[in-house]
Amino acid sequence: MRARTDESEFAGRRFGAAAGATVAALILLGMVLLVAMSNRARDAALERERHAYDVTLLVRTLDATLARSEGALGRFVLDEQVNVSGSIYANEWRLAGTQLRQLERLVRHDPAQAARVAEARGYYTQHGNNLARVAQAAASAKGEGGLGLFYTYTREEQNGSRTLGSQLRSKLSEIAAAERAVLRNSMEQTEFFSAQADRLTDYLSWLGVIVGLAAIGLGILALQAVRQNFIARREAETLEHAVAMRTQELSAANEALRAEAEERELAEAQLRQIQKMEAVGQLTGGIAHDFNNMLAVVVGGIDLARRRIGGPKREIMQHLNNAMDGATRAAALTRRLLSFARAEPLLPERVVATDLVNGLTDLLDRTLGERITVRVQGNSEWPIFVDPHQLENALLNLAVNGRDAMEGEGVITIATSDVILGEGEIAGLPAGDYVRLAVADTGSGMSEEVQRRAFEPFFTTKEVGKGTGLGLSQIFGFARQSGGEVAIDSAVGVGTVVSMFLPRTTVEAPEVQFHSIVSHGASEPRREPEGARILLVEDDPRVRSATVGALEDLDYQPVACANAEEALAAFETGRFDLVISDVIMPGMTGPELIRNLKHRYPELGVLFVTGYVGEGEGEDLKGYEMLRKPFTVGALQDAVAAALGRAEAPVRAA
Repeated sequence: MRARTDESEFAGRRFGAAAGATVAALILLGMVLLVAMSNRARDAALERERHAYDVTLLVRTLDATLARSEGALGRFVLDEQVNVSGSIYANEWRLAGTQLRQLERLVRHDPAQAARVAEARGYYTQHGNNLARVAQAAASAKGEGGLGLFYTYTREEQNGSRTLGSQLRSKLSEIAAAERAVLRNSMEQTEFFSAQADRLTDYLSWLGVIVGLAAIGLGILALQAVRQNFIARREAETLEHAVAMRTQELSAANEALRAEAEERELAEAQLRQIQKMEAVGQLTGGIAHDFNNMLAVVVGGIDLARRRIGGPKREIMQHLNNAMDGATRAAALTRRLLSFARAEPLLPERVVATDLVNGLTDLLDRTLGERITVRVQGNSEWPIFVDPHQLENALLNLAVNGRDAMEGEGVITIATSDVILGEGEIAGLPAGDYVRLAVADTGSGMSEEVQRRAFEPFFTTKEVGKGTGLGLSQIFGFARQSGGEVAIDSAVGVGTVVSMFLPRTTVEAPEVQFHSIVSHGASEPRREPEGARILLVEDDPRVRSATVGALEDLDYQPVACANAEEALAAFETGRFDLVISDVIMPGMTGPELIRNLKHRYPELGVLFVTGYVGEGEGEDLKGYEMLRKPFTVGALQDAVAAALGRAEAPVRAA
């Protein structure tokens, strides 16, 4: 702490010393600049003063020269001695012209003086011309020939007019007076700037003394700084040693914590593995229990039908129908497991929820029974992008749950509406446009505890054997996969409303037509000629044999292959109207086979049959008919007719 304080004081002193030195340097520089400026101003004033002296002296000299020239001319007029007086006149007059030119050069930078000198030049020229005529008259006429002209040009008239000589001397007097004014001003400026330069020089001397004292002080501070720096380095070395020791201690503690964290992570991994095994055991037990019940129905129904093969047909058909119902429930349970585990991808398409719900009315009426009233309120117009068959199963499951909650009698309302949600208004959904599909019942309702656990797999409030606990889990997984959410609004004794919120879409997707494992009604009229040639590709021999038998009963001409290679070889010997292919097979998969065949036979009809669609296969199935295993002969008939009709549609359109 003390070292840090000393370092702060040292830094403060260094900053103060640097700031003081900077200020002193700036002041010194300013003083030097001021002294230089004062000296330059004084020199300029002295220069102007010398110039004024030169101009004034030259004007006086010019005036004297002019007077001597005129005097010499007067003597020449009187005595007519050309060699003496005439020569003096001529020489002096030329000298006056030379001096006038010098005066013009001296005042060329002063516009006012230059103008005055120009006027003097005019007077000089005119007066010279007049004097030249006097000299010529005196030289030629003899006697008093030039005397009259001389007096005419050099004497003032009675009316007050001035001669050119007097005007020339008056102009020279103006020039001299102007230069004397400049001289006085220059002398005053010279005195002012000289005094100012002397003052600044004194200040500069005192500032030099102050800077010298400051330098001594800075030297003292520098010595103190060096001493404190030495002390600070010693303290820093001591502190670094202490920090190194502390770092070593912290490193050892960190290693201990890391080892403890690894042990804890290992323990947590073991605990998770135990919990996972418990969950797997619970899952296996639940599935085994439900499948055993369903298989008991299937095996019992088939065994009873076989025992009574020679008995009444009605009794045999009852046992066979029970077996078929058990197999159908087992297939539905398998689809729920796959959907819950998200192991089977969705095959979405553009769907209008209101149209889908209206199409489910007949199926709901038959499934729920006569004592349940189904009301449909379709107000939604926005499209959604979902797997329609998964959505149908979800709505059917919700309706069945509502029927069970009402103990087989009551009103179930299925409503569709368009809603605009804010950010986070429903769970974690982003703000935007959604379609709400709500299934409401008038049953016993749910407690808060049941609502919290409603979406847990295998959680059910139904009696043993009446529910798998996967219904709401499947709906939850389907909604999340479709980009939506599920919400429950329930109160004990009032009823329950389960709402699915699915996002509005503008996506256009190729149609993927799924077919149920059983036919819900009469199949569509046959759209293909009887005896159509069908190539069946199925790796399981029992499924292959049963499917060939069903196709022969439907008056088709099937050819069976165990793999894709045999299918490609079969096309080398003949043409087919339709290919029925399993999706997952050893070697080349069903979608890969169809891509190969479609490249060569674009008009070929295609029907996929599968019990499971693997990850990444969903995109390859778009645009084709799909039939899930297991299936009935009626469901196969509907799917084959739809596939052949789809293959004929492009030909008719062309």
